Amino acid sequence: MQEPQFAETQSKEATVPDINNQTGTITKLQPPVQSQEQWVQYGEKISEFLATLPDYVGNFFNQYKQPLVSVGLIVGSLVAVRVLLAVLDALNDIPLVAPTFELIGIGYSAWFVYRYLLKASTRKELNNEITTLKSQVVGKDGQES
Repeated sequence: MQEPQFAETQSKEATVPDINNQTGTITKLQPPVQSQEQWVQYGEKISEFLATLPDYVGNFFNQYKQPLVSVGLIVGSLVAVRVLLAVLDALNDIPLVAPTFELIGIGYSAWFVYRYLLKASTRKELNNEITTLKSQVVGKDGQES
Protein backbone atom coordinates (compact mmCIF):
# COMPACT_ATOMS: atom_id res chain seq x y z
CA MET A 1 0.00 0.00 0.00
CA GLN A 2 1.20 3.39 -0.84
CA GLU A 3 0.78 6.33 1.42
CA PRO A 4 -0.84 9.32 -0.15
CA GLN A 5 1.47 12.21 -0.78
CA PHE A 6 0.44 15.67 0.13
CA ALA A 7 1.70 18.73 -1.58
CA GLU A 8 1.83 21.99 0.29
CA THR A 9 0.20 24.75 -1.63
CA GLN A 10 0.18 28.39 -0.86
CA SER A 11 -2.34 30.76 -2.26
CA LYS A 12 -2.28 34.51 -2.12
CA GLU A 13 -5.76 34.59 -0.57
CA ALA A 14 -4.85 32.54 2.54
CA THR A 15 -1.89 34.61 3.64
CA VAL A 16 -2.32 37.20 6.36
CA PRO A 17 -0.41 40.41 5.90
CA ASP A 18 2.05 41.19 8.69
CA ILE A 19 1.05 44.37 10.49
CA ASN A 20 4.45 45.16 11.99
CA ASN A 21 6.44 44.09 8.94
CA GLN A 22 8.52 41.99 11.32
CA THR A 23 8.00 38.34 11.82
CA GLY A 24 7.67 37.06 15.38
CA THR A 25 6.62 40.35 16.99
CA ILE A 26 3.47 40.81 19.06
CA THR A 27 1.12 43.64 18.34
CA LYS A 28 0.27 45.94 21.23
CA LEU A 29 -3.30 46.18 22.50
CA GLN A 30 -5.07 49.47 22.46
CA PRO A 31 -5.45 51.24 25.84
CA PRO A 32 -8.81 50.69 27.58
CA VAL A 33 -11.69 52.94 26.62
CA GLN A 34 -12.38 54.06 30.17
CA SER A 35 -9.76 56.27 31.70
CA GLN A 36 -8.31 56.00 35.16
CA GLU A 37 -10.39 59.00 36.29
CA GLN A 38 -13.63 57.14 35.64
CA TRP A 39 -12.49 54.25 37.81
CA VAL A 40 -11.60 56.70 40.58
CA GLN A 41 -15.08 58.21 40.34
CA TYR A 42 -16.64 54.73 40.60
CA GLY A 43 -14.49 53.99 43.64
CA GLU A 44 -15.53 57.26 45.28
CA LYS A 45 -19.22 56.51 44.70
CA ILE A 46 -18.86 53.02 46.16
CA SER A 47 -16.94 54.26 49.21
CA GLU A 48 -19.53 57.00 49.73
CA PHE A 49 -22.34 54.43 49.65
CA LEU A 50 -20.49 52.12 52.05
CA ALA A 51 -19.85 55.03 54.43
CA THR A 52 -23.56 55.88 54.63
CA LEU A 53 -24.76 52.25 54.75
CA PRO A 54 -24.69 51.93 58.59
CA ASP A 55 -26.85 55.05 58.87
CA TYR A 56 -29.37 53.66 56.38
CA VAL A 57 -29.51 50.30 58.16
CA GLY A 58 -29.86 51.97 61.58
CA ASN A 59 -32.68 54.24 60.39
CA PHE A 60 -34.44 51.29 58.74
CA PHE A 61 -34.22 49.20 61.91
CA ASN A 62 -35.43 52.08 64.11
CA GLN A 63 -38.35 52.75 61.79
CA TYR A 64 -39.43 49.10 61.45
CA LYS A 65 -38.31 47.70 64.81
CA GLN A 66 -41.61 46.09 65.84
CA PRO A 67 -42.32 44.29 62.53
CA LEU A 68 -38.70 43.10 62.29
CA VAL A 69 -38.82 41.68 65.81
CA SER A 70 -42.13 39.98 65.03
CA VAL A 71 -40.76 38.44 61.83
CA GLY A 72 -37.64 37.34 63.71
CA LEU A 73 -39.73 35.66 66.41
CA ILE A 74 -41.87 33.90 63.81
CA VAL A 75 -38.82 32.65 61.91
CA GLY A 76 -37.15 31.58 65.17
CA SER A 77 -40.28 29.72 66.25
CA LEU A 78 -40.48 27.91 62.92
CA VAL A 79 -36.82 26.90 63.16
CA ALA A 80 -37.33 25.69 66.75
CA VAL A 81 -40.36 23.62 65.74
CA ARG A 82 -38.47 22.09 62.82
CA VAL A 83 -35.53 21.17 65.09
CA LEU A 84 -37.87 19.71 67.70
CA LEU A 85 -39.65 17.61 65.07
CA ALA A 86 -36.32 16.42 63.71
CA VAL A 87 -35.18 15.38 67.22
CA LEU A 88 -38.47 13.56 67.86
CA ASP A 89 -38.21 11.82 64.50
CA ALA A 90 -34.67 10.74 65.33
CA LEU A 91 -35.83 9.42 68.72
CA ASN A 92 -38.71 7.53 67.11
CA ASP A 93 -36.24 5.70 64.87
CA ILE A 94 -34.50 4.20 67.92
CA PRO A 95 -36.03 0.81 68.77
CA LEU A 96 -38.23 0.66 71.91
CA VAL A 97 -38.06 4.44 72.50
CA ALA A 98 -41.37 5.29 70.78
CA PRO A 99 -43.39 2.60 72.64
CA THR A 100 -41.75 3.66 75.92
CA PHE A 101 -42.77 7.28 75.36
CA GLU A 102 -46.30 6.16 74.54
CA LEU A 103 -46.51 4.16 77.77
CA ILE A 104 -45.20 7.12 79.77
CA GLY A 105 -47.81 9.39 78.15
CA ILE A 106 -50.64 6.96 78.81
CA GLY A 107 -49.50 6.52 82.41
CA TYR A 108 -49.31 10.28 83.04
CA SER A 109 -52.74 10.82 81.47
CA ALA A 110 -54.25 8.12 83.68
CA TRP A 111 -52.63 9.63 86.79
CA PHE A 112 -53.88 13.14 85.86
CA VAL A 113 -57.46 11.90 85.40
CA TYR A 114 -57.33 9.99 88.69
CA ARG A 115 -55.70 12.87 90.61
CA TYR A 116 -57.65 15.87 89.31
CA LEU A 117 -60.76 14.94 87.31
CA LEU A 118 -62.63 12.16 89.15
CA LYS A 119 -63.81 14.06 92.24
CA ALA A 120 -65.44 17.48 92.48
CA SER A 121 -63.07 18.62 95.25
CA THR A 122 -59.98 17.84 93.19
CA ARG A 123 -61.49 19.57 90.13
CA LYS A 124 -61.98 22.66 92.32
CA GLU A 125 -58.34 22.40 93.43
CA LEU A 126 -57.23 22.19 89.78
CA ASN A 127 -59.36 25.24 88.91
CA ASN A 128 -57.74 27.21 91.76
CA GLU A 129 -54.25 26.24 90.56
CA ILE A 130 -55.08 27.30 86.99
CA THR A 131 -56.50 30.62 88.23
CA THR A 132 -53.38 31.26 90.34
CA LEU A 133 -51.11 30.47 87.39
CA LYS A 134 -53.16 32.74 85.14
CA SER A 135 -52.92 35.62 87.60
CA GLN A 136 -49.14 35.16 87.90
CA VAL A 137 -48.71 35.25 84.12
CA VAL A 138 -51.08 38.14 83.44
CA GLY A 139 -50.05 40.08 86.54
CA LYS A 140 -53.47 40.60 88.09
CA ASP A 141 -54.56 39.45 91.51
CA GLY A 142 -56.65 36.34 91.13
CA GLN A 143 -58.02 36.54 94.68
CA GLU A 144 -59.60 39.93 95.23
CA SER A 145 -60.26 40.86 98.89
